[in-house]
Parts: sequence; C-alpha cells; structure tokens
Amino acid sequence: MPTVRPRHMVTETDQLAAALDAAAIRWPECASERAELLRQIISLGVEKLEGEERQARKLKALAELEGQWDKVWPENWREDQLAGWPE
Repeated sequence: MPTVRPRHMVTETDQLAAALDAAAIRWPECASERAELLRQIISLGVEKLEGEERQARKLKALAELEGQWDKVWPENWREDQLAGWPE
C-alpha cells in the first residue's frame, strides 16, 4: 500500500511471536493479521506509557505540594477538636 509515512521492518522473534499469539486471543477479530495485532500491541503500550507519565506528573505535583500546608492548623488542632466531644 503506497504511503508517505516511514515503514519499519520487525523480525518476529520468539518473544514477539508469543506476544502476537497472546494478542490474537485478546483481539480474535485480528487473529489472522499479524501486522494488525502488532499495531494493537503498540497502541496498548502507548496507552500504558501515557498513563505512567500522567501518574508520574501527579506524583511530582503532590511532592511539590507536600509540606506547604503544615502551618495552616495549630499543632494541637486535633486534640482541641476532640476535646469538644463527649467521651
């Protein structure tokens, strides 16, 4: 099929063959098309990487916020709040 996009050749190693076989079970509608299974695997991998990047950004943002609110409440605020409740 003509295209202006780059093409990539990939050798089907034992590991890749096993991955494609597993993908054929997950996506049976593509089982007879190894190239489509490879695209599905790549798409799933991209989603995972993007999710990991989002998670890393969230954790970084939380780490940057850590400790910024330490002085908002007095040290004994919890004890003061609990003191108002009957035992």
